[in-house]
Amino acid sequence: MLIEPLQRQGQQIFVGDFIPDFVILNNDLSDGIPEILQNLQQPLYPPAELGWHQRLKSEHFQYYADVSKEFAASIEIDPWWIAPLFKHCGQIDFMNQEGMQCLSANVATLFAEIQKKYDEYQIPYKPFVIIKADAGTYGMAVMTIRHPDEIKQLNRKQRTQMSTSKGGQPVHRVIVQEGVYTFETSGNDQSVAEPVVYLVGDCVIGGFYRVHEKRGVDENLNTPGMQFVPLAFSRPCHLTKEHNTADPYSNRFYAYGVIARLSMLAAAREIADQTGKSV
Repeated sequence: MLIEPLQRQGQQIFVGDFIPDFVILNNDLSDGIPEILQNLQQPLYPPAELGWHQRLKSEHFQYYADVSKEFAASIEIDPWWIAPLFKHCGQIDFMNQEGMQCLSANVATLFAEIQKKYDEYQIPYKPFVIIKADAGTYGMAVMTIRHPDEIKQLNRKQRTQMSTSKGGQPVHRVIVQEGVYTFETSGNDQSVAEPVVYLVGDCVIGGFYRVHEKRGVDENLNTPGMQFVPLAFSRPCHLTKEHNTADPYSNRFYAYGVIARLSMLAAAREIADQTGKSV
């Protein structure tokens, strides 16, 4: 494999003698937009303005919630089935324990709202929530909360874990999401698995299962030790009929694809509003 350095001349970037018509960005830009990518003549996808230096998960979730409500209304279902509940706090300092009252109040409110839905649909499980940095990726600054009182009992290790994200960026904003149990499993040891779907534009082109043998059904799987297996098209997680007691041959990939396309529509609206660029 030959790796060429990225170069720039004027308002164009190029590699060797190849000048691309557009550039696909594979960096979350947590540290901001590097100078070499600023004010380019070539289109950059996704737009650099939506890097994690200024994009927020809570804003995207609101776009997704709006799209989900429209879709749910068209097929007459409760949007809660496809859009988890969420809250957010914008002034947090975990190390100095500032802003914790806001976090505690939002966690308690969210638990109550989830429990109300569980009661409505007779779901026999206990609610939980996931707290995440409102910006950033790589599964950093993420924790599971199984009871509202846990917020008041965070130890120093937990507060340190939540205080920074990728690149040591300080966490001052968090999103509190309704936890969704991961009941998919994979392999002989029945490891917890969650689907990841890939799209090009509005077209689903494939996907995989993120699998973690040391994580539970209410934990973040995007951590060291995770593995990846192909996403089955006709059977979930490669399990035989004997391993599936309910609708073993349902094509769950289709359902996952619908959710993925809704999230892509939400992202398109977000891009248009934030950058003025249509996609």
